[in-house]
Amino acid sequence: MRSELPLKNSQASMTQLVLPNDTNQLGNLLGGQLMHWIDLVAAIAAARHSKHVCVTASVDELNFIHPIKTGEVVTLLASINRVFRTSMEVGVKVLSENMLTGKILHANTAYLTFVALDSAGNPVEVPQIAVASPDEERRFSDALKRRELRLQRRKKLSQ
Repeated sequence: MRSELPLKNSQASMTQLVLPNDTNQLGNLLGGQLMHWIDLVAAIAAARHSKHVCVTASVDELNFIHPIKTGEVVTLLASINRVFRTSMEVGVKVLSENMLTGKILHANTAYLTFVALDSAGNPVEVPQIAVASPDEERRFSDALKRRELRLQRRKKLSQ
């Protein structure tokens, strides 16, 4: 049986100030820039948990809930939702903050799958997470459902 590691030791966060160079003509954060930040913070959480270099295997879902404007602060919160064998699902919650008003919005949610690699570039087994709260249990359960859908989509694409 693989060891279980506390989830809190594997989480990662990142804070960014949205500058004009990060935005489109409407002053909204570019989706590609946000995806870059999401990938970085998720990779940090995956590597922190597995103690290996981790590569992005897939991005299942990226939901843009609210636009993020120039001058706002973006906080990205990444956490391992579930470990399979050599892969793990990382959930990223994105919050936007208007520093002038103090208003904080849930702006985005993303789910990514990472694979841990050894020094030769081969997939390596990852320790399980120790689920310790009802919220962690829900995320753990939901991750399996998303994985099953992901595998079904992959099977259809390969046919």
